[in-house]
Amino acid sequence: MDHVSILLADDHEDFLATTVRELAAHFDVVNAVGDGEALLTEAARLEPDVVVLDISMPVLNGIEAARKLKAAGSAAKVVFLTMHADPDYVHAAFAAGALGYVIKSRLATDLLLSIREALAGRRFVSPSITL
Repeated sequence: MDHVSILLADDHEDFLATTVRELAAHFDVVNAVGDGEALLTEAARLEPDVVVLDISMPVLNGIEAARKLKAAGSAAKVVFLTMHADPDYVHAAFAAGALGYVIKSRLATDLLLSIREALAGRRFVSPSITL
C-alpha cells in the first residue's frame, strides 16, 4: 500500500498538516491544497489514487469538487474527511461518488481504514454517524 498516492484538500492549514502527518507513514501524499478548485487542478495534474477532501472549502465546496472530479473521468477514490455528521451530507457525498466518509474527530481511528476500504471498492462511514 505504500505506493498509493493521496491528494488532500482542506482549508484549515493546521488540520491539513495533521492529516499529512497521519498519512505520510502509510501512503505517498502527493500534495495538499486549500480549496476545491485547486483540488481539481492538482487531481488532473497528479492523477492520485485517492482524494481526501473536506466538504466546507472556499471557491468550490467538496461535494461539488467530487462531482466535477468524477465527471472529468478521474479514477481516484474519494474519501471525505469533515466535521459534518449530518446524514444528508453523507448521502450527498456518496451521491457525488465518494466511497468514504470520516468525521474529523475520528481522524486517527477511521481515516486509514476508510482509505483502505475505498481502495478495495468498499464504502466506509465513521461509526459515530447514525444514518
